Amino acid sequence: MSVLIFVIVLYILLGLSMMKLFEKAGIPGWKALVPGVAAIEWCKIVGRKPQYALWFLFPVVNFFIYAGLTIDMIRSFGRHGFWASVLAVVYAPISFFLVGRDDSAKYEGPILEKEREYHRLHHEALEKKDVLGLKKLEGQYPQFKKSATREWTEAIVFAVFAAAFIRMFLIEAYVIPSSSMEGSLKVGDYLFVSKAHYGIRTPMTVIQFPLMHNVMPVVGSESYLEEPSLPYYRLPAIEKIDRNEPVVFNWPAGDSVYITPGRSWDIGQWNRKKIGEDYKGKNIPFVTRPVDKKDHYIKRCLAIAGDSLEIREGQVFVNGQAAQNPTHRQFSYQVKPGKSPLNVQKISDLGVNIYDLDDPRYPRGTMAKNGYFNLDDTQVAKIRSWGFEVVLLKNGSGPGSMFPNDPARYGNWTVDNFGPIWIPKKGATAALTPESLPFYWRIIKVYEKNKLEVRNGKIFINDQEATSYTFKQDYYWMQGDNRHNSEDSRFWGYVPEDHIVGKPLFIWFSTKNGNMREGINWDRIFKSASMM
Repeated sequence: MSVLIFVIVLYILLGLSMMKLFEKAGIPGWKALVPGVAAIEWCKIVGRKPQYALWFLFPVVNFFIYAGLTIDMIRSFGRHGFWASVLAVVYAPISFFLVGRDDSAKYEGPILEKEREYHRLHHEALEKKDVLGLKKLEGQYPQFKKSATREWTEAIVFAVFAAAFIRMFLIEAYVIPSSSMEGSLKVGDYLFVSKAHYGIRTPMTVIQFPLMHNVMPVVGSESYLEEPSLPYYRLPAIEKIDRNEPVVFNWPAGDSVYITPGRSWDIGQWNRKKIGEDYKGKNIPFVTRPVDKKDHYIKRCLAIAGDSLEIREGQVFVNGQAAQNPTHRQFSYQVKPGKSPLNVQKISDLGVNIYDLDDPRYPRGTMAKNGYFNLDDTQVAKIRSWGFEVVLLKNGSGPGSMFPNDPARYGNWTVDNFGPIWIPKKGATAALTPESLPFYWRIIKVYEKNKLEVRNGKIFINDQEATSYTFKQDYYWMQGDNRHNSEDSRFWGYVPEDHIVGKPLFIWFSTKNGNMREGINWDRIFKSASMM
């Protein structure tokens, strides 16, 4: 609703600012306030056909149409400067108002008709090598003569503008930086991700550096301003999120993070694991981030809103049924050499990431040399066929490290034995008790922005005592295929619908272990990113 109000206010201001321009062009000013009619007359003023206005009905495309028409409008009134065009695109109502109240700004006719005529005559003069005619044209149409610097500047600005809009609304390129989805999606895989499949999410952060997500390279500072901001809104989806699909989303716990050289830590992790003790005396940045500027994660959606989920000995159960396992689901193993010594390169040739379990305190590859790997079932069978003993490692965790991070009640949950847990669904109501509140407090307070307090054992939401809560959006459960080496919903909980970014399409490039010097995975290029 807030987005709709914003658009309505913008349209009213745009219409009011265009009234004077319409009158200068010999068109009744009231037409600037009539939806549809205003767009048609606007097209006529700049030299477009009336049906060109239909492009305003196409999402995303209409941004480019709008930007072009705003520039052509002020050009039709003699405003040809670079910064005048910038102002028109950034906020047309101000630009149109300034031109309308300027008595020296006269309507010079449809600028595009003049421009087409200029280019026709210019082309003819070039073919005839008519130097005198070219000079005459430059004198007759000085507004179309641009310096090489300006032409390059405009070309670069347009390219950045177009790339930013495509990235923001349609398709964005991502690279897999960690091994949480090994071996389905490997470190060094470059993906194209569709932002339209699950519904285009309109920007919430208004002021941001183009083509940067949340950190400026080299400088290291945040690449945006948190205010002003727009509320969450999503256009209709092409398809719904299905179970077992990989999904790109914003890290739910990433709203308050400490940024260390190797990674970001949410404030809960930082305090529970006492990570600050490792960085005493160092200036570790602490930042808060809006939803659309949190770090991007990619995991597999194992459960959707309304599902129940449980993990028993590493097997996921959804609604009481064993979930379909990804073909390349991995667990941690120790490979014990038999009569022959361990050949790490031979194991690497199976597609195993031999650096997956590295500890930064030791030289690269130390864990692999000692026989520790993350392997899928096929790789385990192959290594055993060589005569090696392959032992599954038990992956424990400290009390409180697993969601809902309540050591007193759920301290025995691990990555392999977890739950049962219910995934909140929009419109569903859950009872609020001391036992259930750890699962839902972050939803109530952070994701759905309510005031939440516990007083004398009673729960208060927005200062009203509450024994239940009705959820305002759907939630999802995301896990990595590398089950023993993935920070996912098992650690920080549900993924809200407003955090969903898009659907991975295919791998367009892939480097071995994320390192170009180690080679290119030619067999992975153009493979689907949704493979199981």
